[in-house]
Amino acid sequence: MEARCQCGGLSATIADDARAMTVLCHCLDCQRLSGSAFGVMAYYPREAVVLRGPSREYTRTTDDGNGFASGFCPHCGSTVYAFPGKYPDMIGISLGALADPAFPRPARSVYERSRHDWVHLPADMPRHPMGRET
Repeated sequence: MEARCQCGGLSATIADDARAMTVLCHCLDCQRLSGSAFGVMAYYPREAVVLRGPSREYTRTTDDGNGFASGFCPHCGSTVYAFPGKYPDMIGISLGALADPAFPRPARSVYERSRHDWVHLPADMPRHPMGRET
C-alpha cells in the first residue's frame, strides 16, 4: 500500500502485512492540520513504513505535553505522515494520502468535545470527549 502527497514527491510505502489502528480526531489542531472538520490517521509500527522523498516537519505540543510531528511535502503542502510523541514506535499515515475509499473505518473517535454538530458517525463507534483515556 502506498500513501502520497498531491504532487507525488513524498510517499510512504506500507508493508503488506502491517495492521493499522485508525483514529478519527476532532481536536482543533487536527482540524487545522487537515483543513477539514476532523483528521484521520492510520497508525502503523514505524518499521512497517518506508518514507521516500523530501519532507518538512512541524511539531506541536499535545494536550498531554507530548510532541506530535506532522510530515508534509515541501512542494504541494500535503500532510502524509505524523510521528506521535506519545507512541514513539508508531507512525501515522494520513488517511487522505492513502486515497482508498475501501479503507476500513476508524476504530474510535476522539476529541468529540470539538466535533462539528453536523458530523455524524456510526452509533457503534467508540467515542471519547478528549483522548481515548477519557
